[in-house]
Amino acid sequence: MIHAIRGTYDVLPSEIGIWHALEDRLRQTFHRYGFEEIRTPIFEATDLFVRSVGEETDIVSKEMYTFTDKDETKSLTLRPEGTAPVVRAYIEHQLQNEARLVKLYYIAPMFRRERPQKGRYRQHMQAGAEVLSSTDNPGIEAEVLEMLTDFLNGIGIPDLEVNINSVGDRECRPAYIQSLKTAVVARAERLCEDCRRRGERNPLRVFDCKVPSCQPVIAELPTITEHLCQGCREHFGRFKSYLAARGIQFQVNPRLVRGIDYYTRTTFEITSGRLGSQNTVAGGGRYDGLSEDLDGPPTKGFGFGMGLERLILSIPNTARIIPDYTPEYFVAPLGDEAFNRATLLARKLRSAGKRVYLDFDARSLKSQMRLADKLQAKSVIIIGEEELKSGTLLVRNMSTKEQRTIREEEL
Repeated sequence: MIHAIRGTYDVLPSEIGIWHALEDRLRQTFHRYGFEEIRTPIFEATDLFVRSVGEETDIVSKEMYTFTDKDETKSLTLRPEGTAPVVRAYIEHQLQNEARLVKLYYIAPMFRRERPQKGRYRQHMQAGAEVLSSTDNPGIEAEVLEMLTDFLNGIGIPDLEVNINSVGDRECRPAYIQSLKTAVVARAERLCEDCRRRGERNPLRVFDCKVPSCQPVIAELPTITEHLCQGCREHFGRFKSYLAARGIQFQVNPRLVRGIDYYTRTTFEITSGRLGSQNTVAGGGRYDGLSEDLDGPPTKGFGFGMGLERLILSIPNTARIIPDYTPEYFVAPLGDEAFNRATLLARKLRSAGKRVYLDFDARSLKSQMRLADKLQAKSVIIIGEEELKSGTLLVRNMSTKEQRTIREEEL
């Protein structure tokens, strides 16, 4: 037997309801805040992610699914994250010419070759949003956080905590990175091999380390807070004041740098206590300069990504938001002539927007009633010999067990 590949999964009909509910609510939320959907290819030129996400990040160095096209001239990668493809499309299609905030969202599969665990898969669904513009007004960040917290609270996720930080910009971060590199090198013998390598090549990535023995050493490293330039301090201060004005509670985490190189200034994560140690529900940040790094026009950017699998795990009562897909009517014909009438009736009901199940197996009435009960049908319409003679329908309410005979136009 051939099985699904490790780190992937099937969503069965009995499980699809929560996915539809989340995706519908996400789209409603995005549209209320003025975002428009964008769809990009599932694979891109590998160089797009190397230049944007960063060569020393775990994503690029360990987790990407990369392959050579058949002509053996181009390296391609299944997208591991959503921001870089959106910015690539923004540049390619010259969306900056629309002279407004470009607000885009996506709900799409991503691919990372990481160790599969609960809520973390090698193919996973991610929802994300990006704001691209000429302004770095921190009100943009605050509005996006408002949108996210409204959505997460609306679907009932408990114990939410918003963690924020500023990672500086291209003016003040170089001095901090040099200070951080000195501190990492001084502690190299107490760090893992990955941390030592990162300390030399990209010290910020040391904060991505999950090795338990490295954590006490990482806790000793300097934070960027004291290295922020005046502009970054003012930007972060305004961001915090805008969050407070919206009633959004937050914690400042000076070691929150996220695992991607393109972030500047604001970074954030939203966690839920329901998820245990792997508790991040959503995360993102500002990425001013990413467009220029990809040969595009000067652009300010801010966005986030959110894994839907982890989102589902964090909802304590999924039944509350799952739409009802059970049949409103189960049509039970008894015999060939009754079946012909049943097909016409089912067509009329479906044209009227009703959910209808029509049985094709010529079962006995008892067997059809058992199936209707299993499908949780609201009502069963029985068409037998008597109903054919009288031009009526026998309708049984499956909840109250009440039966009544009616004419078709009364249905």
